[in-house]
Amino acid sequence: MLNIDEKENIRLGDAFRAHIDAKDFPCIGAKAALARGTLETLICNDITSAWNDLLIHEHLLGFSQEYRRDPSLVRSLAVIFAKPSKLSEMQFEKHMWFRLQSLADKYEWRAQGYARTVGVDTTDAHFGLSFGGEAYFVAGMHPDASRPARRFERPAMVFNLHDQFEQLRLDNRYDRLRETVTDRDASFAGDTNPMLSQNSAASEAAQYSGRTVDKDQQCPFEDKHP
Repeated sequence: MLNIDEKENIRLGDAFRAHIDAKDFPCIGAKAALARGTLETLICNDITSAWNDLLIHEHLLGFSQEYRRDPSLVRSLAVIFAKPSKLSEMQFEKHMWFRLQSLADKYEWRAQGYARTVGVDTTDAHFGLSFGGEAYFVAGMHPDASRPARRFERPAMVFNLHDQFEQLRLDNRYDRLRETVTDRDASFAGDTNPMLSQNSAASEAAQYSGRTVDKDQQCPFEDKHP
C-alpha cells in the first residue's frame, strides 16, 4: 500500500496529464498516448528510496504483457514520485539511475530475458532498458530540470516502448517526428536541446535525465545480463 493520500494521488495523476496536454508541450508522442488513453500513471512515494521498486517492476512487467496483447503504436507509463519536491539536476540524475539499477537487478531472480532489440552497454548506440522482454527508453522529469519540457512539479520517470520508435522507422516516419519534436522543444525552451540533436551513433542513456551531459561521461549503471 502506498503511503500517499488518495486525493493527492489523484491530483498528481491529473496534473501530469494536464501537463502533457498543454498546448506548448513539445512531445507529440506523449500527447498521442494521452489522446488514445494509453498513457498510464503510477504514483509512488520517494525517488530517493527503494520502497516502491518492486511495485514499479511489477507494473512494468504487466505493461509489457499488455502491450503484447494489444500492440498499440504509442504507449507510455509515467512513474510519478510524491517526494521530494525539490532536487538539483545532479541529485535527480543520481537517484533516477539508482531506481533504474534497482529495477534492472530484479531481472535475474524473476528470470526475465532481455529484449533482443537492445543491449546492456550504456556507451553503445543500441543500449536500452528491458522489462518483461520489451525494450524501453526513459525520460526523466523533475521541478528543477534545465529543459522546460522536462519540468514537472514532482520527480517522474516516463517509460516509453522502443517498439513504437522502431515501427515509426519502418514506416519512414521517425526522422520527421524527431525533427518536429526537436523544433517544438526549441520553440518551447528558446534554444535547441543539444541532447536531442545527437547523432544516431550516440547512446540514448545520456538523454534519460534531461540534463546536458558530456559525451564522454560514464553512465552510473551496470546490467549483468550477458
